[in-house]
Amino acid sequence: MLEADSGALRQRLDAGLAVLGLDADEGQRAGLVAYLALLVKWNRTYNLTAVRDPLDMVGRHLLDSLAVAPYLFGDSVLDLGTGAGLPGIPLALLQPERRFWLLDGNGKKTRFVRQAVMELGLDNCEVVQARMESYRPGRNFATIVARALASLSELRALGEPLLAHPGRLLLLKGRAPEAELEDLIPRPANLRVHRLVVPFVDGERHLIEVRLD
Repeated sequence: MLEADSGALRQRLDAGLAVLGLDADEGQRAGLVAYLALLVKWNRTYNLTAVRDPLDMVGRHLLDSLAVAPYLFGDSVLDLGTGAGLPGIPLALLQPERRFWLLDGNGKKTRFVRQAVMELGLDNCEVVQARMESYRPGRNFATIVARALASLSELRALGEPLLAHPGRLLLLKGRAPEAELEDLIPRPANLRVHRLVVPFVDGERHLIEVRLD
């Protein structure tokens, strides 16, 4: 059971979705709350996230993940280093027309993600336990997304070989990654930085977008 009132969770989720301008039907909103309930339950034993308050999880996990939704491209999405299923599961709940591959090398986290995918009935998700460095799927992805995972140069080296043409590499960051961008000389013409406003989340959030056309 969630430690916060379910009505308060829904109120915060509904308000956040409105600010982000995202459409979600009743089933999708219920699915997001159900995912949160699973995360809270498993987090007590498996330490999946340092965020403990379910109300804080709405902003810092659900809405932070969904803020990238307008930038997804194509019908195949690889969530590189998904952890507890973020941002892949919230995105898959809202965008059933796309197929998501949720990749992580941590066994306890992929066990949780598999259970969540099963309980939520997400037939557009495939969970993969593998190290990013050794992942060889035999296919490419229209979008690759990673959330606060590694440096820009590392993620480009890992992600771009798996990216389709055209394709999008999306890297979610906190503060503007000026130091990382300074390492890229000259700065690639296909790289853009977007500032994200995430409801109920203090501090800066940015999205680095690398386009391959």
